[in-house]
Amino acid sequence: MTNDWRHLPAPARPIAAATQAAVAAATVRDREALASAVEDLAAQDPAQTGLILGTAVRVLLEDTHPDGLDGDDVRGVLEQCVRSAGEWQPDVDPHVVLILLAGALGVLEDDGEPPPKPEVLARHAAILLASLLEQRPVTHYLTAALGEIERAQLND
Repeated sequence: MTNDWRHLPAPARPIAAATQAAVAAATVRDREALASAVEDLAAQDPAQTGLILGTAVRVLLEDTHPDGLDGDDVRGVLEQCVRSAGEWQPDVDPHVVLILLAGALGVLEDDGEPPPKPEVLARHAAILLASLLEQRPVTHYLTAALGEIERAQLND
């Protein structure tokens, strides 16, 4: 773990470090590094990991769509992510990316189906974040997401 995350509460540090590594690997399309980082990320508490990754995706979507997000924007994000990832991750699943987007936006409905495995969610989340970041620093968005989570917990 790098010193980038020493200021975070202990439970968030390994999630942030593994996310940073996974997004870096996805950005440069390094299959082995992504697999290793995803393994680390999937080993963390799924609820905490989902909250942090979902909040980071939402913050990124809000930042990249300052005038608001509509269905066409979500479809565009989904298509761009899947097309780009399909070039080096042929088994990328558009449905999993959609689940991540809907969860991040707070519109995921429980259809009774079991959720994808943590490894699948972690890999797709890293790919989605890398796609959305477009050379922006992941540390900024993880820090912003963790700040929002902290504020929400303090205000509850």
